[in-house]
Amino acid sequence: MPLSAILTQAFNFFRNNISQLAFMLVPILFIQVGIQLWLSLEISSADLENPQFGTSHMVAMMVLLLVFSFLIAALTLFLEIRSQGHSPSNAMILKTSLNFVPALLLAGVFSGLAILAPVMILAAVNVNLMIIGIFISLYLFARLAFVNFMVVVERLTPMEAIKRSFSFSGPIALKTVVVLLLYIPLSLFGGMLAQLTQLGGLPVQLVGEVIVAFFGLFVNVALFRLYMVSRPTPETPGNIQNEE
Repeated sequence: MPLSAILTQAFNFFRNNISQLAFMLVPILFIQVGIQLWLSLEISSADLENPQFGTSHMVAMMVLLLVFSFLIAALTLFLEIRSQGHSPSNAMILKTSLNFVPALLLAGVFSGLAILAPVMILAAVNVNLMIIGIFISLYLFARLAFVNFMVVVERLTPMEAIKRSFSFSGPIALKTVVVLLLYIPLSLFGGMLAQLTQLGGLPVQLVGEVIVAFFGLFVNVALFRLYMVSRPTPETPGNIQNEE
């Protein structure tokens, strides 16, 4: 299927389900973005010569990872169930999503380390090699972009999900990269919005970043559609493509 058709179907799905997605995920995004803003403020106000990373920061980082895993679990589970033609309630989705948080957390940590490893290793060898490490990391990011689907939809363990995502994404690596490139205009828009909302204080900035983060979830929807059309198993009649 052409990538343009995949993106169109993903857009139609996102548009048709935007209200339920907002009611379900925006509260989680407020928590996630709130923690990120607090950590950002802590880092910007830290002493550069003697930075202090205390227990509160470690706890905040751990909570942030848990909240993010919960968010991805809820979104992925919603995509799976809606693609099967069912209409799940938000309460059911959120409750069931808790079961996937531990596996997604571990898969996220392991895949994140794998993605960052080339940059860290090559930078340690020679700073000039870091640019090569960045390109390798971006490639690995594309190959491991389907890990959360493997955990939630395929019900695989974290390590199995990583291996399966890497093998699965091989034939569609270029399409995956193109979908992930959608983060660039979103990031640029988010940066401009952040500059504007800073003038209104922290609450306005929080709302602005939550809005950008919410619409950034469209990339996950597009990846899910790419995943569904690329699966070797037949699709169900109520798939995402019918959400037009």
